[in-house]
Amino acid sequence: MRGRRRGLKLDWLWQDGRLCPAQEVFIDPADRGLLLGDGLFETMRASRGNVPLLHLHAARLAASAEELGIPLPHDLAELHRAAREVLAGTGLADGAVRLTLTRGAGPRGLLPPEPCRPMLLLRALPMAGSGPAPANAVTAAIPRNERSPLSRMKTLGCLDQILCLRAALAAGGNEAILLNTRGDLACATSANLFLVKDGTLCTPDLASGVLPGITRARLMAALPVEERPLRRDELLAADEAFLTNSLTGVRPLLSLDGQPIGTGQPGPVTARAKQLLEAA
Repeated sequence: MRGRRRGLKLDWLWQDGRLCPAQEVFIDPADRGLLLGDGLFETMRASRGNVPLLHLHAARLAASAEELGIPLPHDLAELHRAAREVLAGTGLADGAVRLTLTRGAGPRGLLPPEPCRPMLLLRALPMAGSGPAPANAVTAAIPRNERSPLSRMKTLGCLDQILCLRAALAAGGNEAILLNTRGDLACATSANLFLVKDGTLCTPDLASGVLPGITRARLMAALPVEERPLRRDELLAADEAFLTNSLTGVRPLLSLDGQPIGTGQPGPVTARAKQLLEAA
């Protein structure tokens, strides 16, 4: 049956205040998220029928929405209710919840309508069984624009990352590492980057064009981390490295452009970071 997997009812979504079957979800053909990428999203880990870190994702969403001038149509309590309802509706206790916010429909052209009527959609999906393999990355040819405020937002426009990941796969890797316009390290296609050298844990600073990741912030609160501009040569000379995001947690980064990082195997700080996040 379409939309079902092992007893799950994956054709239920939450849109603008109500839980509804997928066939009743309506995306206006004039929606600016669809036509212009004018919107934001959050991907969140669900556990036991709830999203424990939703307040952190909602705070990041609210900050970005305010900068873009998109009013939030629901408060935090309503978002918690929406997440619980969509998880219960799909029959999931654990999984991933995707929240999508668009500016809503508007007239032809770039200028948004004033006032606008945002559209908010939540969807729940099961997590992949084994998680991603350790990363063997390729340096991306497309730079990340650290001067754009969008580099610090989860916007709907992800074509740069898509092109970078496709190029990495074509080159025999399974991830891409993006440099900014200055040639400094920025991030992976959908994850923050950490490296370890001589016992010091480092990560690119936000001014390098880095998304303020939720897992990044949690790890920086749990471990001493040096936050600064980093160069590609520093990653190649590192003792170990790893990537973080909200769904996969900690993912070891084993090589860059065919050159092993450290021993080419997950290191002790990577294991420690993974243990800390899982315990929390």
